[in-house]
Amino acid sequence: MEYKDYYKILGISKSASQDEIKKAYRKQARKFHPDVSKEANAEESFKEAGEAYEVLKDPEKRAAYDQLGSNWKAGSQGFQPPPDWGTGFEFHGGGSQHGNSAGGAGDFSDFFESLFGRGGFSSQGRPSGRAQQAQGDNSHAKVLIDLEDAYHGAERSLSLRSTEMNAQGRPELKTRTLKVKIPKGVKEGQQIRLRGQGTPGQGGGKAGDLFLELAFNPHSIYKVEGHDVSMVLPIAPWEAALGTTINVPTPSTHVDVKIPKGVSSGKKMRLKGLGIPGKTAGDFYIRLEIVLPENLSEKELELYQALEKHAKESEDGFNPRERLSAYH
Repeated sequence: MEYKDYYKILGISKSASQDEIKKAYRKQARKFHPDVSKEANAEESFKEAGEAYEVLKDPEKRAAYDQLGSNWKAGSQGFQPPPDWGTGFEFHGGGSQHGNSAGGAGDFSDFFESLFGRGGFSSQGRPSGRAQQAQGDNSHAKVLIDLEDAYHGAERSLSLRSTEMNAQGRPELKTRTLKVKIPKGVKEGQQIRLRGQGTPGQGGGKAGDLFLELAFNPHSIYKVEGHDVSMVLPIAPWEAALGTTINVPTPSTHVDVKIPKGVSSGKKMRLKGLGIPGKTAGDFYIRLEIVLPENLSEKELELYQALEKHAKESEDGFNPRERLSAYH
């Protein structure tokens, strides 16, 4: 996926005002409008300008986009947003009109959707006037929880940041903290709906709802895919050769796992039903990795040298590269 520098696309600096952003977009839109432009790749340039404006005109999306910082180079083909990108940042609105972004520029790029999702979470306009009643917009935020919360359920205090325009028309970052109940068995990408925690309504209208998209904090030993959880289990060479029983920690309990003798690195073992709980619980997978001591003692070196000698002198000695001999 290609990183998109929205400031560069519009030809403006990162300190550009909202008026400068609007003027730059209008200039680009006139230059590249497919109905009148004779520029090469006019349609693509028009779409890029519209997408850039969709982000930079919105104080919330602009503030979130700026969090990526300078570590992500424009034009990088291997771009992936950091795992915690946008975490705890609250976007108001139920979503922009996908496929009808600024100036009718068309569908958003994969880059845009990797950051803001298909909806884009754009603010929606509300009727004006004291007498008019309008329900508040829904809002959306991505939050990080611990994997253990999905196993046991939990109640957490989560802080959300959002950008609001002050009386002077300048964006201000505001923070609020909510107590949130995390149900047992949730999985990554699942949403929790908090009724009435979105944007306040107008003229006595009901407040919108807040949708929290769950993601897991990076874990030092576990990886998660859907309801399944996996880990790498280091074992010693002699444990691989002779077999053993190892007490393995899972996020919910400890399990004695029998390692058969003669296993190789990469062997995968499945513990059924020990993944994330649910109507159908996920599974827990162990991938074995044979690890040598960092510093072998003299005695250990002697033992390995004896094994090497036996392998070389014995007719049925072990040769891990036997299959490669056909290519010599």
